[in-house]
Amino acid sequence: MNKKLIANKSLAYAALFFGIALLPTLGAYPVFVMKVLCYAMFACAFNLLIGFTGLLSFGHAAFLGTAGYVCGHALKVWGVPTPVGLLLGMGGAAVVGLLFGLLAIRRSGIYFSMITLALAQMLYFYFLQAPFTGGEDGLQSVPRGHFLGLDLASDTTLFYVVLGIFIAAFWLIYRIVHSPFGQVLTSIRENEARATSLGYDTARFKLLAFVLSAALAGLAGATKTLVLGFATLTDAIWTTSGLVILMTLVGGMGTLVGPMVGALVIIALENKIGDLGNLLADLTGIAWFGGLGESVSLVTGLIFIVCVLAFRRGLVGETVALWERWTSKRPA
Repeated sequence: MNKKLIANKSLAYAALFFGIALLPTLGAYPVFVMKVLCYAMFACAFNLLIGFTGLLSFGHAAFLGTAGYVCGHALKVWGVPTPVGLLLGMGGAAVVGLLFGLLAIRRSGIYFSMITLALAQMLYFYFLQAPFTGGEDGLQSVPRGHFLGLDLASDTTLFYVVLGIFIAAFWLIYRIVHSPFGQVLTSIRENEARATSLGYDTARFKLLAFVLSAALAGLAGATKTLVLGFATLTDAIWTTSGLVILMTLVGGMGTLVGPMVGALVIIALENKIGDLGNLLADLTGIAWFGGLGESVSLVTGLIFIVCVLAFRRGLVGETVALWERWTSKRPA
């Protein structure tokens, strides 16, 4: 990758994050934007595994939920500082990821996916019965505390802290993908047998990628608990694993920005589909649109079908491909 292209990409990312930083001043609800950032971080972590390593996990919600409970318990019961709580949540997810990986990583394809799903469901039922999680009631009233001297009681202050955490996680993923280690992961995705013939211990590389993905997903879960003030079983259930797969595919698997776009589309639909349905009902006079708020799964399913049929590379992937075709046709 030449220096000019790297510089252009860096400027584009800087402009993107600067635009996100301006959202609260433009009237956006900070908690909603923070929720999108948390799920975008979760999707980026998942994309590191499926988009750049070629491993499809059906149990990634386990890491989101583990970190949420660990961080929430550490902040509420142990009273640790907020940065320590986030690191404990991230570390707890990494440990669970290591255990899952040791059991699943030597399998491939659907067998790997089903093992991760089974392990995640076992952990879900443990959280359902464990006393420190609050069971079906969840872990409530998690304090925000302070972060490096900043009082996080203010949503605006917390927003910029969460944005900083997201940028740090995004930068780490960028560095991983463009490092020699990331190139090996890509070669494993493209042709694992060839990577093995070149002398790489592919099982070890995949395990490390799995743990890194779990840790970053855990950071997303811990940050989400900090933002919302609670952790529930919803974070650890299998449908959340399906949700992050949908976000990644809609945005663009194997792209850095794609999971962010996918997270924005899906979370915005979940939160705003009712308002959109009421607007359509008023404009068209069709009462059925008024019930869209109760049919989020139907709408997201339709979006998934459209993306699979018409946008095989996802929204960002298709946009990039269209841009490359257009620039290649322009005269030099």
